[in-house]
Amino acid sequence: MALHPYDLYDVRSLLSEEERAVQDTVARFTDERVLPIIGQCFDEGRFPTELIPEIAGLGLLGATLPAEYGGSELNYVSYGLICQELERGDSGLRSFASVQSSLCMYPIFAYGSEEQRKRWLPDMAAGKVIGCFGLTEPHGGSDPANMKTHAKRDGADWILNGSKMWITNGNLADIAIVWAKTDDGIQGFVVEKDFAGFSAQVIKHKMSLRASVTSALYFDNVRVPEANRLPNVKGLKGPLGCLTQARYGITWGPIGAAIACLDEALGYSKERILFDRPVAATQSAQIKMADWARRITAAQLLSLQLGRLKDAGNMQPTQVSLAKWNNCRMAIDIAREARDLLGGAGITTEHSPIRHALNLESVITYEGTETVHQLVVGRELTGINAF
Repeated sequence: MALHPYDLYDVRSLLSEEERAVQDTVARFTDERVLPIIGQCFDEGRFPTELIPEIAGLGLLGATLPAEYGGSELNYVSYGLICQELERGDSGLRSFASVQSSLCMYPIFAYGSEEQRKRWLPDMAAGKVIGCFGLTEPHGGSDPANMKTHAKRDGADWILNGSKMWITNGNLADIAIVWAKTDDGIQGFVVEKDFAGFSAQVIKHKMSLRASVTSALYFDNVRVPEANRLPNVKGLKGPLGCLTQARYGITWGPIGAAIACLDEALGYSKERILFDRPVAATQSAQIKMADWARRITAAQLLSLQLGRLKDAGNMQPTQVSLAKWNNCRMAIDIAREARDLLGGAGITTEHSPIRHALNLESVITYEGTETVHQLVVGRELTGINAF
């Protein structure tokens, strides 16, 4: 039997029946609802908000959370497959779901009170309340301990001042999970969009993640009730725990982008005739695409094992760093090379590789740059912190 061109090691056979069903459902959604419109959304710099109810209806927001909070109680391999299939459509769509699930719903579930869980999570799972995650600041994102945003007690409330930058979903969001320095360490707050002094500003002129909302957040003496403080975590372990959740999903997402690029290059190279034969009949094209398949296969196995470790409760942050580094680098290189194989046609958004290549410039940077993840692995190997 012929092997599947995007699954040369039959990784799908290692999935459970439920995991395969999840992948098939999201793949169908991406094929039928995302791909027909996403190129135009990218051109227009518009996030397809009309898809949010459908994404929520499929149970993709907070998918791993308990049903009592609106979750689908899926395992983390299934969540990874959701990320892979959404990013096969576009990184902006996967970013939306990743921020909502891993960076907003997760901290409320893990660090919030029961009252906060019941107040926010069911509506977030239903797509009725959208969240954003405020950690990165204008002066630099790789050193979160150096944050300037601060919150001070004022009676029963907190007064929040500062700013956050490069915030996915910022201007879509009804709430922001904001991390700030306090006299008792870094703490998290649920800031509601109608709080006086809180504003969001869309970041324009982007050449990446154009089908995504990216914003700057500003806090000018914002009064936040104590009831909106996340009570069950203090220090950097709070936001870093959220980032580990999101980075896990990001290890899967770029696999989808790379598969989309390989798929397009395969189809194009069979139809494009140069020197009386298809481009696919040349050694150079076959060697390129074979190499992409090799790298995609390695990434698939890496993320699957990472998912199994996470589902068993044994995943370590260094393992996430290794997979994020490897898989983002894999995908951005394939996207660039696929753009080249398509020749002049490859520079238009009528074909996906240039869009994926531009998006992956952000994906390889956010949630820890490639260099940061290399240094995390280096620290694990040597026992020496080189940051």
